[in-house]
Amino acid sequence: MIEKIRQTAEYISRRINGNHPDTAIILGTGLGALVDHIENKKYIPYAEIPNFPVSTVEGHSGNLIFGTLGSKPIMAMQGRFHYYEGYDMKQVTFPVRVMKALGINTLYVSNAAGGMNKEFKVGDIMIITDHINLFPENPLRGKNYEELGPRFPAMTEAYDHKLIGLADEIASRKGIRVMHGVYVGVPGPTFETPAEYEYFRIIGGDAVGMSTVPEVIVANHSGMKVFGVSVITDLGGKDVTEVPTHEDVQKAAQSAQPKMMEIMRELVNSVK
Repeated sequence: MIEKIRQTAEYISRRINGNHPDTAIILGTGLGALVDHIENKKYIPYAEIPNFPVSTVEGHSGNLIFGTLGSKPIMAMQGRFHYYEGYDMKQVTFPVRVMKALGINTLYVSNAAGGMNKEFKVGDIMIITDHINLFPENPLRGKNYEELGPRFPAMTEAYDHKLIGLADEIASRKGIRVMHGVYVGVPGPTFETPAEYEYFRIIGGDAVGMSTVPEVIVANHSGMKVFGVSVITDLGGKDVTEVPTHEDVQKAAQSAQPKMMEIMRELVNSVK
């Protein structure tokens, strides 16, 4: 694993001429339009990167992008890898390992999620304050390499409080409604039953999705600061009769893009 991380990082470093940013963004379903705001872009398709999986999900393009967002040099993942695609957790989180090897110290993650908090509306932006891991496998299971992180990493502040505070200030100044909540990570690929939505709400969840948690665990293990945000693309529970589809999720996520991008762009540039 260590050798694969090294090989991949060295390949990417050569492709970008050693110009390493310290900030990375993982773009989730329907949020790819942030790419249009990245300047001086250099694309590296996943298919060309040694040891990288290839995304199989509609709406996930499959490129690493290097460039600047505002004045900030960044690395962006255009398309992520999911456990439900058949990858194991080491593969799902491999890009985060490579990010750390390239010098990334702050990671921004975004996703589409179903909401069960009764205060939420479709199209809301939820800043993730914590998560509940219901995946059947932890990405840190197995041999621990001390050079990657500690055997038993604390997850007390998995989502950086300072970044959350900055995002709140930006949203307030711009008049953008943001919610806070706990993200429940599940394996998928089925959307949840009404009873499952109720269960997730009872155990403390506000939104549920099929990604993010493994990446955040590995980012914390690596010593990165993390900011996470969900777009609420559908609502679930025993009193909700609408049946969500992947197309509905993408449409709802796309409609929230302008607000999401305003916050993300300014947040990334406010961190020194």
